Amino acid sequence: MQQLRKPLQGLGNIIRFNWHFYLIALLCIGLLLWGYFLVDDHLKFYFLVLLSMVCLSTGLSLIASFYIYDFSDFYSLKWLKKSYKNRSIVNINAGFDETTIYLKQVFPQSTIQILDFYDAKKHTEISIKRARKAYPLAKSCLTISTLHIPIQYQSIDLIFLILAAHEIRNLNERTLFFKEIHRILKPNGEVYVVEHLRNIPNFLAFNIGFFHFYSKKNWIKNFKASGFDIVEEKKHTPFMSIFKLMKNDCTP
Repeated sequence: MQQLRKPLQGLGNIIRFNWHFYLIALLCIGLLLWGYFLVDDHLKFYFLVLLSMVCLSTGLSLIASFYIYDFSDFYSLKWLKKSYKNRSIVNINAGFDETTIYLKQVFPQSTIQILDFYDAKKHTEISIKRARKAYPLAKSCLTISTLHIPIQYQSIDLIFLILAAHEIRNLNERTLFFKEIHRILKPNGEVYVVEHLRNIPNFLAFNIGFFHFYSKKNWIKNFKASGFDIVEEKKHTPFMSIFKLMKNDCTP
């Protein structure tokens, strides 16, 4: 596969889109260092502990981001089976599409539709706004609602939701969204959902940032309620889960 990503692109984007968090961390480090030299000796230990915690948390998040998005081969899409040919494919994003260009390399004989469910009123993450400004979506990208996908009933072979579905913060809205995906998917079609989970590895890596993710139990609830079964689950690094879904009345 042609190399399309720049060195440290993943880590750079994390910092670029979430710079306010790292600015706060740097301010905290500066204040703690300043305080360390001002307080009495018996208080210095506590300042060192706090300083170590802030540095460790920030450092771990950056190391984990580098490992996941730059060092690993996630964007090579080797976790996909490459036997698909002449398929109708939909790639759905939440305002930031980093994967269609790689899917086109994996499926050169297939048609790929790009859909974007980003709604500025519902999806208020500042990082998404920054990402959209830095990486404008393709002109062929179709803006959709999470409650309606303007695609024919049972007409799509493969649907990808790569690090996007968690941006739908309301559980009922996510279920309705997956019901729409169920509607447009062919009987033996497949859905790939890639997400970080709210679990111990992601807590260790991203600290309180792991609350932005959902637990596996939560995802299963969404999948079941919308008529899907998980037919395969893979881990890509300890931090990323790849769920392959099929309609529960077509599960092998």
